[in-house]
Amino acid sequence: MAREDGKRNFALRDTDGTETSVFSGNTPRQAALKAARRLDDVADGEDAATRHEIQLREKGSDKVHIYEAWAWEEDAPGDSPDWMPSRITKANVSKQGIEHVDDI
Repeated sequence: MAREDGKRNFALRDTDGTETSVFSGNTPRQAALKAARRLDDVADGEDAATRHEIQLREKGSDKVHIYEAWAWEEDAPGDSPDWMPSRITKANVSKQGIEHVDDI
């Protein structure tokens, strides 16, 4: 279900079906990008990044959005604000499909 601000909640699912975290976004991809930035093995560059499958179940729905996700660190842009660290984590995702689950 959408909130008043239009954002939807997506639960990150493990391989055994347990839901560990919740990410919000206007679209499933936006939530997937947030989840991808928190992957355990962040590479030094996009080319060296390991691909992982992540599954996000839309809260209030039986839809599970499946993404291939990868994350890497790079130097912050030269015009970044003072509060931003010198190294930032970036991520990308590629949608693999949608499944419907019965165990919600």
